Amino acid sequence: MGFLKNLKEGLFKSSSNISESVSNIFLKSKPNEKILEEIEDFMIQCDFGIDVASKFKLILANKKFSEEELKKENFYNIFSEEVTKILQPLEKKIVNTGPDFKTIIVCGVNGTGKTTTIGKLSKLFKNHNKKVVIGAADTFRAAAIDQLKVWCDKNNTEMIQSEVGADPASVAFKTLEYAKNNNKDLCIIDTAGRLQNKKNLMEEFAKIVRVLKKIDPDAPQETWIVLDATTGQNAIAQIEEFQKITPLTGIVMTKLDGTAKGGILVALADRFKIPIVAIGVGEKEEDLNQFIASEYSQALIK
Repeated sequence: MGFLKNLKEGLFKSSSNISESVSNIFLKSKPNEKILEEIEDFMIQCDFGIDVASKFKLILANKKFSEEELKKENFYNIFSEEVTKILQPLEKKIVNTGPDFKTIIVCGVNGTGKTTTIGKLSKLFKNHNKKVVIGAADTFRAAAIDQLKVWCDKNNTEMIQSEVGADPASVAFKTLEYAKNNNKDLCIIDTAGRLQNKKNLMEEFAKIVRVLKKIDPDAPQETWIVLDATTGQNAIAQIEEFQKITPLTGIVMTKLDGTAKGGILVALADRFKIPIVAIGVGEKEEDLNQFIASEYSQALIK
């Protein structure tokens, strides 16, 4: 229950916004049709997206509530149930208990908290007795390498790096080679986040994947995108661009504590059906944890 408490506190802005909006909708008596329109509008404003809002409106309409029955309490019950239905099939375990080796490429635009997320993920893996090596393949920013080194030192995790400006693919190659030769369980590759330079980013990603396959034809087993919840609907464009580079197998959503529009995760789940690995609701290590749909739905409702 520790993380649920953190989650509720982290989603305070979102849950307060939802609570206030719903209370205003049901404050005065009005026809059901008007209530449904206002519910759809508020869900769009909270970043659930047009598709989810329209589906939700249709679900409520099909319930054929009388004006006496369509109350706030009924809305909350259905809201929690439907959000969980969308999210639950996409729960993805951060740590598998099996012995299978994995290479994980972590991508995302600058500013999403990608490097910090890798540090927190490595801590979670270490807590499950996984032997991890990190590849600092964001070689364009000295700060990214230095920040990753701080996390690795803190977690007692090995890191492979080169000088600033080195070929990112060569760092990825050396990291996977080291992981294989030293019986590691996980090889995690940090990458540069430069969505604004799409051509170079695509070429760089393609090269990283190519060189990894020279060592392990199945690599990368996972490609996880780190998204900043405060960017809202812009997260859709980020996924679309990275999907052009390589199939995404997981989402890590950060900074959910910094937005009053917590619906974006639901919008992404409904649209892309990409598994959700973890969510972050703060700066501390314990503020990033396994995504659990029912807990997220519960925390969204104040």
